[in-house]
Amino acid sequence: MARHNREGHGTDQHGASYVISYQPDWLRQIKISRTLSGSNRQSTKTLFRNPAACAERQPGDRVRTRVTSKDGKVDFEVMIADKAQQVDQVVVISRSADGKGEITFVIDGSLPQPGGLGRAGKRRRRGR
Repeated sequence: MARHNREGHGTDQHGASYVISYQPDWLRQIKISRTLSGSNRQSTKTLFRNPAACAERQPGDRVRTRVTSKDGKVDFEVMIADKAQQVDQVVVISRSADGKGEITFVIDGSLPQPGGLGRAGKRRRRGR
């Protein structure tokens, strides 16, 4: 049986505060990327990292994460049915509050199971 969501906090590149509601046995980290104004370069920062080194239990049948920020004017929740526990990563692309660019949230799951690297340690890096 999965455990109830936990709450974490993070700060983005502009100092906006975020609250993250996450499943403690699935979420590994959330990264935030922004396109820098005046160029095609991106700035990426780890917004939140799960303090647990590995899962205590198997994740539940659903992957659910919520990200909110009054400063950054963001409030979204992602919920995916994942009975086979195959979801490793979810990408959410949003417009910035000023409408001048995009904000990309990369939600990485696959927190290692106790005593093993799990899929997170074996997964090949994606082109992001």
